[in-house]
Amino acid sequence: MGLGTGNAENSANITTGLLPNYLSVSGKTRQNDIDVGFTISMNPGSSSTRSGIQDNGGADGGRAENRQAFLTFGDKSWGSIKLGKDLGIYASDAILNDMTLLGVGGGAGSLAGNTTTLGRIGTGFMYADWKSQVAYSSPNWNGFSFTVGLTHAWNATDGGVPAASLTSSNRAEGQTAYEGKASYEWTGDVAGKVWASGISQKVEFSGAAGGERANAWDIGANVNVAGFGLTGYYGDGKGIGQTFQLMDGFDANGKRRDSDQWYVQGTYTLPGVGTKLGVSYGESTLDANSVDKASWSEVQDSMWTVGAYHPLTKHLNLVAEYSQTERDVSSNVAANDAQAKAKTVSLGAILFF
Repeated sequence: MGLGTGNAENSANITTGLLPNYLSVSGKTRQNDIDVGFTISMNPGSSSTRSGIQDNGGADGGRAENRQAFLTFGDKSWGSIKLGKDLGIYASDAILNDMTLLGVGGGAGSLAGNTTTLGRIGTGFMYADWKSQVAYSSPNWNGFSFTVGLTHAWNATDGGVPAASLTSSNRAEGQTAYEGKASYEWTGDVAGKVWASGISQKVEFSGAAGGERANAWDIGANVNVAGFGLTGYYGDGKGIGQTFQLMDGFDANGKRRDSDQWYVQGTYTLPGVGTKLGVSYGESTLDANSVDKASWSEVQDSMWTVGAYHPLTKHLNLVAEYSQTERDVSSNVAANDAQAKAKTVSLGAILFF
């Protein structure tokens, strides 16, 4: 998904990285022994693809999003309830532990002018996305916690794999998704976190295709000791698709396709200067079903990333990354195999305050 248009040898962009520009307003109070809060965010892109145009609609790069708009209420003794739009539950820990979250990763060419680049989305894990939801989060029991929720139904879409995919035309063609995750986190000389999550959604199609259920699960771990960090992740699904949820998850007859994704990541923070050096590799694979195999067997997207992240001040980080992305389409006829590659060098800065 991060291979650009495929018709240019080189391109240069001044654009936003994986994290968008982010202005968030939050408030919290306690009333009648209940903690009540809210969060609303604005997330404009920082690039434009045509001069002289103030493009608030997004067609020429002036894209803007509102990724968060939710309220919460609860108590530390019994947990909290969230109502509104926020990061999805399934696969959320995969992106939050990805080192390219502070950088660019893949998609710098193909997504120029959008709100963000892809990072490692689609080359190691699936996008959790920002979803309307009703969710319950448990208290923290000595490091263990869980979240379960109902999230708004997503559309099935055709992302352009070798064989056509069935699409659902609107949100009514699908049922509320069930999502959940659980994690255990610990501190000390050897600190870390392990997590697992899952999602299930019934997808309905117009006409004779009827409907089918998309399911997926994942598991991951992160360990940190003496400046070293190691992260491993694996996810597996049926009908969930690749890169974005439900994209290419079904063939033109409504039959599910299997997919999986994984990445490994190692980092080291230099003592004294605080610079974090990291290297990671990941793959996302979409498998052909029994009908597809007449023309193709699998689509695999992969990416190597090497990065350096230096805290120039307490709030300002300088970022340098090199990523090499590759797409392989395998066929039962060797002459029909296809491959595409892209290399991305990025330099920039990210400010938190």
